[in-house]
Amino acid sequence: MVAPAFLALGDSYTIGEGVPEQGRWPVQLVARLHDEHVELLAPRIVATTGWTTDELSAAMDAAHLAPGYGLVTLLIGVNNQYRGRSLAEYREQFLALLERAVVLAGDARRVIVVSIPDWGVTPFAEGRDRAAIAHEIDAFNAIARDEAHRAFARWVDVTGISRDHAGEVVDDGLHPSARQYGLWADAILPEARTALRELPPQRS
Repeated sequence: MVAPAFLALGDSYTIGEGVPEQGRWPVQLVARLHDEHVELLAPRIVATTGWTTDELSAAMDAAHLAPGYGLVTLLIGVNNQYRGRSLAEYREQFLALLERAVVLAGDARRVIVVSIPDWGVTPFAEGRDRAAIAHEIDAFNAIARDEAHRAFARWVDVTGISRDHAGEVVDDGLHPSARQYGLWADAILPEARTALRELPPQRS
């Protein structure tokens, strides 16, 4: 029996800016599942540093993705916040991405929405209004969480981890270290395990 396919959608936090491939949280997640004898193929990652919701959507178009994934993760929005884009626009575009993710997975319960981390706590944000950044990140996350719950997709909050481990970043002073990504993988693991063990096999 072929192991389920895994699609990870996002931006710099999903591609793992500044860490080796094995340090990316989707790769670490697969390794943890394998340790538990839960089969999952290596992730197909559609993510690039700097992407906003509309840029991820365009990249998905270019990637010609087709249904049949056993697990799909979606983590997007930090660049919408960073560029000062509106919450209303984010909700509309995030919902469209989530709907596409559900189609690709065949079941909303195979989709895991991951919260946006708080870059305002990192050394990169020195001299900026950290409280304002946190407030905005929370507002974007509230939308993502609301839409995930409405769609019956899974939700995992890693924002608290990012705030508790603010100093665990790569040399750019902004992006998480492989160790912090490992903590994200630990947080996502229970939802991924449940999705893969309890749902019937996906048919492409």
